[in-house]
Amino acid sequence: MIRIREVALSAGLLLSGFSACGVAGAQQQQMAPVAATNGVQREAIEWLDIWVADTQVTNLPRVLLIGDSITRAYYPEVESDLKGKAVVARLATSKCAGDPVLLQEVALLLGQYHFDVIHFNNGMHGWGYSEQTYEDGIRQLIDLLRKDAPGARLIWATTTPVREKSDLSRLDPRTERVQARNQLADALMVKDNIPVDDLYPLVLKHPEYWKPDGVHFNESGTAVEAAQVAQEISKLLK
Repeated sequence: MIRIREVALSAGLLLSGFSACGVAGAQQQQMAPVAATNGVQREAIEWLDIWVADTQVTNLPRVLLIGDSITRAYYPEVESDLKGKAVVARLATSKCAGDPVLLQEVALLLGQYHFDVIHFNNGMHGWGYSEQTYEDGIRQLIDLLRKDAPGARLIWATTTPVREKSDLSRLDPRTERVQARNQLADALMVKDNIPVDDLYPLVLKHPEYWKPDGVHFNESGTAVEAAQVAQEISKLLK
């Protein structure tokens, strides 16, 4: 069951967010689609996590990371790597491109804060959506970012592979859909002249980076991702 919780911001501001009890442990269950309502796919557990740090700082550029639990995992290290160069916020969600609520969540944050760089990803959830719906959803997300954050420099992050829980040396069949979604998103980024942070090949040949669930990354994998994310964002800050 979804419950509302208050997400604390470092300056004392509170935003309402959707959260699950024990988010990380329930990831596999919540990624499974349940019955659709008016064409919108719902998962067993849905959540939203927004964190905006150092709201009082005005002399540094602001960076926003948009993604899911994988983005949330590498966020602290990205924030640390960019310390003194930028202030980093995050919006992590279980909503997939194609779900209108994703756009509402992003619009909520962009309506309150200015961001100079937005590093965004979506693709690990919403397996019940068709690739056409996913593509349309990414297009809508780009349009929203252009409209509500007109001065922000955008960078897209590819979705990472999924591995079999029983044998991390093998890719899970869902990785084929990840590849398809990455190709669709990449084409849109080329069309819109948006640079790509390609996390997929970064981890592809390193099963030792994964946690036992085959989706999330251990400390080593998270560190590698964070380093590349921070490096690519730094290019845009310059």
